[in-house]
Amino acid sequence: MSDPAPETLPVEHCDWLTRRVVLVTGKGGVGRTTVTAAMARVAARAGRRVVVAAIGEPGGDYQPLARIYGRDLLPEKPKELEPGIWGCLLWSRMGHRLFLERVLPSVLVRPAMRSKSIQRLLDAAPSFHEMGVFYCLLHLLISKRHDGSPEFDLVLFDMPATGHSLALTGLPDILLQLMPTGPIAEVLREGQGHFNDPAQTSACVVTLPETLPVSESLELIDGLLETDIPVGTTLVNRVRHDPFDADERTALAAALDGHMLFGSQRFRAMTGIQASIQRLEDNIVGPVTRIPECDPTRSDLIDQVADALSGEVP
Repeated sequence: MSDPAPETLPVEHCDWLTRRVVLVTGKGGVGRTTVTAAMARVAARAGRRVVVAAIGEPGGDYQPLARIYGRDLLPEKPKELEPGIWGCLLWSRMGHRLFLERVLPSVLVRPAMRSKSIQRLLDAAPSFHEMGVFYCLLHLLISKRHDGSPEFDLVLFDMPATGHSLALTGLPDILLQLMPTGPIAEVLREGQGHFNDPAQTSACVVTLPETLPVSESLELIDGLLETDIPVGTTLVNRVRHDPFDADERTALAAALDGHMLFGSQRFRAMTGIQASIQRLEDNIVGPVTRIPECDPTRSDLIDQVADALSGEVP
């Protein structure tokens, strides 16, 4: 039996599908990891070869992204987690090793990585942890298959929360000021060539339709742009269904004024939701995609979110 034909998805819903690297970021607790997994499923449905990645260490703490695929931890190297979707850690030590393999003769790499002095330097030196993660991500992007084609069509990075994300995206400029020449500078500029290119990379900010998450998202978008990271779709997660149009909301608001009836609090919350989304649309250039509120206890949660991302609103 032949494989089903890839889906054709409307660009207005999935503009990020045309990129090679998508950085999924946002405030903690907004559902960033769930959205990352749903984006991967959308891409796999469309016939893309996808890898999802998150920062971590072998034997480290519980990883939410790994749990979605029935694991406690993501593998150290890319491994297929479900059809069309691979997953791996962005592990700083792995990035250091891959970098040394690039710049040193192979017989010197293992002794260098075993050296206690080098290990202490990598642990203590400012930004070396981020540098390892940065090179892991770059390696995923530039890796080739035996036929010379890219190993992965799409790299989805489930980034850490806001502050740590900006530390990573701002890394090249900071280190290039300290080390403008040499192999590290060469790698940083190569990474900038990919990650600062809007044809290759897009940062998708996940938020909630609430005042504080929206405020932090606007600050995050400004920070990403300051580090020359292209910003694409902003994804507003857990948007409650609003059955009323503008005229109906106005009439109901007047009728409920001064009264506390069953459902009135939820109705009033809708006003705040719409205001939060409008604030995003008024203050950013890119598109805003709404992801409807889904039942987090359902086993098909990722498919629900994937359908919403594809424009198939439940």
